[in-house]
Amino acid sequence: MSLFVLALGQLVISLDYNIVYVALPDIGAGLGFSDHDLQWVVSAYVVATGGLLLLGGRAADLLGRRRMFVLAALLYAGSSLVGGLSETAGVLVAVRAVQGIGGSLLFPATLSLINTLYAEGPERNRALAVWGAAGAGGLCFGSLLGGVLVEAFGWPSVFFVNVPVAAALAVAGRLLFPPDGPRDRTRRFDVAGALTATGGVTLLVFLLVRVPAQGWDPPAALTGAALSAGLLALFAVVERRSREPLVPARLFARRGLAVAMGVTALFSATFSSVPYFLTLYFQTVHGYSAVATGLAFLVPALVIAAGTQAGERAVTAFGVHRVLVGGLALGAVGAAALGLGLTSDGSYPRLLPGIVLLGLGQGAAWTAMWIAASTGVAADDQGVASGLASTSLQVGGAVGLAVLVAIAGGVGRNAPGPGLLDGIRTAVFATAGAIALGALALLALRRSAVTAVTDVSAGPAAVLAEDGDPGDPGGTGDPGGTGRPGGNADDPRASGSASA
Repeated sequence: MSLFVLALGQLVISLDYNIVYVALPDIGAGLGFSDHDLQWVVSAYVVATGGLLLLGGRAADLLGRRRMFVLAALLYAGSSLVGGLSETAGVLVAVRAVQGIGGSLLFPATLSLINTLYAEGPERNRALAVWGAAGAGGLCFGSLLGGVLVEAFGWPSVFFVNVPVAAALAVAGRLLFPPDGPRDRTRRFDVAGALTATGGVTLLVFLLVRVPAQGWDPPAALTGAALSAGLLALFAVVERRSREPLVPARLFARRGLAVAMGVTALFSATFSSVPYFLTLYFQTVHGYSAVATGLAFLVPALVIAAGTQAGERAVTAFGVHRVLVGGLALGAVGAAALGLGLTSDGSYPRLLPGIVLLGLGQGAAWTAMWIAASTGVAADDQGVASGLASTSLQVGGAVGLAVLVAIAGGVGRNAPGPGLLDGIRTAVFATAGAIALGALALLALRRSAVTAVTDVSAGPAAVLAEDGDPGDPGGTGDPGGTGRPGGNADDPRASGSASA
């Protein structure tokens, strides 16, 4: 039952992000948004979530994972109620920012609960696969449910639907999850680190969202970039001097977390950007209705969900590294096939080969990268480790979408018709190329790890084996990629098999 609640939490996060897309035209007309400002209904959520994930992750570690889960669910319920009742554009944008704060608390709390309630190995892998499948379900139901609700009840319904679900999450989390216990007063919250990290990351995400949407204003953009860089540099200084840093340096002793952060950023920059261009293709190029667009995303969501389950089994059989490389490679082939299927006649069956390959690769890589991010991390640090990986997810997505939109705009000149289609197709091909480069980089990293073990003395090689080689992003201590967790051979978590 606990896993069901955690999966439902991920479903709410994914649903809340996607359900608004198909409602944007009606929201703009109903509340008088200008074309220039309408994008902030989405961007306010992205900026707030991306900027506060590190803080949310550490809060889960220090203040309690159950407390943060319940608080985040209540924030979702309350802000969704206000959002549905909104009568002005400013109030709705503020509501979306509050929902983003809820996301920054709920995502790391949910992930760290999984990583502490379920033992490292097959048990946790299965839980992460179910959690990932719920996210894929949100992709499907966000678009489909949003289209149905908007056409039947109007745009406020996409906010009201969250209220009972989020409220039920808060109650279930309170009843089902183990109590957090009293706060450990010997562990202090790194206020200076939290302020500098939150300010730097929030400003960075804001710039990445603003520049592509509102144009390049060199003085303002350069000033913002300088402030962001300065805050992040100050954050690094603060962390080195703090007794209780927001991001403990010991986390980066596990090579797996750093590699997983890179893969997570690439994943979001590529895989997660494809739905944006498919939405343009369906609605703008071919005139699909909101409901028809939601139905068009049903197959991708189901395939991604299947990929998450296959990824969990593959990690047990072949190891995290091989699944990550295989998932990326499959995704690259799928994106290339999808680009070839984007034609002016709008034939959906022509898209299916690319959709299936891309979705399977995406699902497998999604499960593997979260296994990699959590493996070998102590329970007290699972929240901030989740925050680091999910911050990479948000920043990578903002950077990737900005670059791909610029590529598409340069080719298509943002004009409806054939020009727009050419731009969308080029962006999808660019996505395929970026995913393929990521797979090659992981392969090269594995080769360098093998060379290091061969060329150095027994001391460094022993350290590498203990820590998990860079080619094994999970930090499992399994250079051979067999999927066997490292550590004590007598540890019962090191054995067992994944079952359906």
